[in-house]
Amino acid sequence: MKLLSVAIPCYNSAAYMHNAIESCLVLGDEVEVIVVDDGSRKDNTLEIGKAYEAQYPGIVKCVHQENGGHGQAVNTGLANATGLYFKVLDSDDWFDKDSLVKVAEKLKQLQADDTVVDMFIANYVYEKVSENKQTVIRYTNVLPQDKVFAWADTGHFLPHQNILMHSVIYRRQLLIDCSLVLPKHTFYVDNLFVYQPLPYVKSMYYMNTDLYRYFIGREDQSVNEKIMIGRMDQQLRVNKLMIDCCDLTKLEDKKCRAYMVKYLTMISTVTTVLCIKSGTPQHMAEKQALWDYMKEKNMPMFKLVKSTLMGRVMQFKSKPGQKFILLVYAAAQKIFVFN
Repeated sequence: MKLLSVAIPCYNSAAYMHNAIESCLVLGDEVEVIVVDDGSRKDNTLEIGKAYEAQYPGIVKCVHQENGGHGQAVNTGLANATGLYFKVLDSDDWFDKDSLVKVAEKLKQLQADDTVVDMFIANYVYEKVSENKQTVIRYTNVLPQDKVFAWADTGHFLPHQNILMHSVIYRRQLLIDCSLVLPKHTFYVDNLFVYQPLPYVKSMYYMNTDLYRYFIGREDQSVNEKIMIGRMDQQLRVNKLMIDCCDLTKLEDKKCRAYMVKYLTMISTVTTVLCIKSGTPQHMAEKQALWDYMKEKNMPMFKLVKSTLMGRVMQFKSKPGQKFILLVYAAAQKIFVFN
């Protein structure tokens, strides 16, 4: 069994996928790199993946699928993975090689000690290359370092501290046990990927190293604000799936529940802000429909979300209230350099 499987979903990624793949190869035979070509048509993504497979047999595996979107590519990567641990690396991002080696050494040490954690966490870095800005998201104030811990040992997550796909490595079997299957032809499923398994997580390990480099700024990038507004239906779909996948009021672990309430509130805030920024009658109606959906689906869970500061703010319906929402969001964008 490989130590780590890394799935790299690729769609017309020829211009930058080399960097993602090369950043994994430092681990040699301990890593399994699964390049998933999601039906690319505009370039030679598949040929590049096959060339790496031929050059690194037993390490790189290239899998072709009909276009199914990012979520289906992750599903395909997981279905082809054999590693003890599983991580997703987007094709325009990369790993810091020194950090990856440190993480792998720790995973090996844990395995040698007959300790397998459900979730391994490391820092990630927003790389806004066009502005020569780097913003590191660390968890040093909230997670115990260099030790196995449980939810009860965690502190208070600050607004910008979310456990994202970029920061998490899951035990592969845990993803199978929680029946994780991401929807086809849907962007923003990384939020569901990192959220749905959390109630199954009992043991964690945090290493304060800047592993994942998250590229921000390409005009055609899915997190470009204009593109997100254009794909509002998909943002809403993921948001509703997050509401559906777990009844937070039934979670016995209070710290896990508190974090998941925070994360669901954050995603619902992003959806709300994008609808307000769009300003179309359709999107404004969909914004209200989202909150009505949460309320009708699970009133106690709606009350949990509404009990948070941002949950309350998101209920503002007047024009001054909506302007305030946008001001808060703009300030967060400036501080944390996302989108």
